Amino acid sequence: MRRNRFLRALKVVAIAAIGITLGGQVVSHLWNWLMPELFGWHVISFWQSLGLIALSRIFFGGFRGPGRFGRGRMRERFENMTPEQREQFRQGMRGGRCGKFETPAAAEPTA
Repeated sequence: MRRNRFLRALKVVAIAAIGITLGGQVVSHLWNWLMPELFGWHVISFWQSLGLIALSRIFFGGFRGPGRFGRGRMRERFENMTPEQREQFRQGMRGGRCGKFETPAAAEPTA
């Protein structure tokens, strides 16, 4: 049992290392193929391309990984609620615990 976990962890580490290496190579080759020719920018190394990937993930995507597991779990919980529990949840959201939360009908001005 312990050996299976070790082998599984080793496989995950190996796949991650291969993915990181391939990603860095792809970014490096694309950058060095396009950017110097189009904009006159400098050629970058493999390590600079990994830094560029990390920087872009921080700025634009974060490091949450694929799937955003929390949203699916929250959706599953919401679907398993009774109608009364759903309404109570909505009222709690409107009550200010999560900032301003208005339904489209409530946001429309009345004449």
